[in-house]
Amino acid sequence: MTPETQFEKLGLELPPAPAPVGVYKPLLTDGNHCYVSGHGPLLPDGSLIKGRVGGELTAEEGKLAARQVGLAILATLKSHLGTINRVKRVIKVLGMVNCTPDFEQHPFVINGCSELFAQVWGTENGVGVRSAVGMGSLPNNIAVEIEALFELHE
Repeated sequence: MTPETQFEKLGLELPPAPAPVGVYKPLLTDGNHCYVSGHGPLLPDGSLIKGRVGGELTAEEGKLAARQVGLAILATLKSHLGTINRVKRVIKVLGMVNCTPDFEQHPFVINGCSELFAQVWGTENGVGVRSAVGMGSLPNNIAVEIEALFELHE
């Protein structure tokens, strides 16, 4: 099954591909590597999931926000590459959680995105290396920001 078919099977809705809000490219390809800039938890209506995990948001709500970031990344991939089928595998995910100083479940939160990628590309190609860290703040008080590196089919 292709990644596009897998995604359709999940019955999820992609948000609009986010436009840059600064001086950067949302996606850059170099040979068979695709670098995706940090994305936030963009909802289909264009709004963002905001708040600090461990404060206004629970760990479970943070995980759902991370899943939404994964969907925003998929929207960017599809917008720029034409299809997510061009992605061969996930290489690396860097997840940043806007959280209170005492919050310690960063990997649990970022699993929201990692589990989505594993569902789309399978565990062999959808799971790469990863870092999950807590931040004192993120732009516009978004709950989660994630950047990723993918390998493309040649």
